[in-house]
Amino acid sequence: MFENYTLEILYEDEYLVAINKPSGLLVHKSMIDKHEIYFAMKMLSKQIGKWVYPVHRLDKPTSGVLLFALDSHTAKLMSEQFSSHTIEKTYIAIGRGYVADEGVIEHALLEKLDKISDRDKNQTREAKEATTAFKCLGRVEIEASVGRYDTVRYSLVELKPRTGRKHQLRRHMKHINHHLLGDTKYGRGEHNKFVREHYNMHRLLLHAISLEIKHPFRDEKLMIKAPFDEVFTRMLKEFKFNIIFDVTDFS
Repeated sequence: MFENYTLEILYEDEYLVAINKPSGLLVHKSMIDKHEIYFAMKMLSKQIGKWVYPVHRLDKPTSGVLLFALDSHTAKLMSEQFSSHTIEKTYIAIGRGYVADEGVIEHALLEKLDKISDRDKNQTREAKEATTAFKCLGRVEIEASVGRYDTVRYSLVELKPRTGRKHQLRRHMKHINHHLLGDTKYGRGEHNKFVREHYNMHRLLLHAISLEIKHPFRDEKLMIKAPFDEVFTRMLKEFKFNIIFDVTDFS
């Protein structure tokens, strides 16, 4: 899938480089996906001819803004920004049901540990606080039978995580019963099947559309934005969300 793939570079200077990570691509090599041979970190290093240092991560099925540093000192400074939650991440997602106009999800999450890569960690850790702000951007009702209902309802949602727990947005949307479409881990199987069969949609509809950071060496803020891929754009049009949500605002 990613053979001869050219990553879309959203921003680059002598300290930082940001890409638009496609859905399905790992950030770096992982014991969880031992069969995978393509990683954003390795691909980007080869593409720009420089070693890159990851400062945060996106889940494999999530697309959007992914930031790297070009040296270890910059990586440390940027990691501190992410750890102190002084950056702002904005995601766009499509979830099942009619989501409330806006709100804040405060729901502690147990740390997700992998049996292989996290085998040396304490497996009995307590849940950690996790907070996500959300805003509904649009709603749609479709004449189709899924489960016991004659119609299906979906919402276009803006999500802003205020903490950085693993799979936080997907788990929080499940917690409020608005599972994200295409989420094979936390989503609803009948809705995933519906969009696969009726719309040929085979990805998680969660996209990191913007990242706002303070430049590590200049007194300025950077707003890095990532356009949607073809599949996400097509689903916005299918559900007519493109009428109420101007995707060019983020391109």
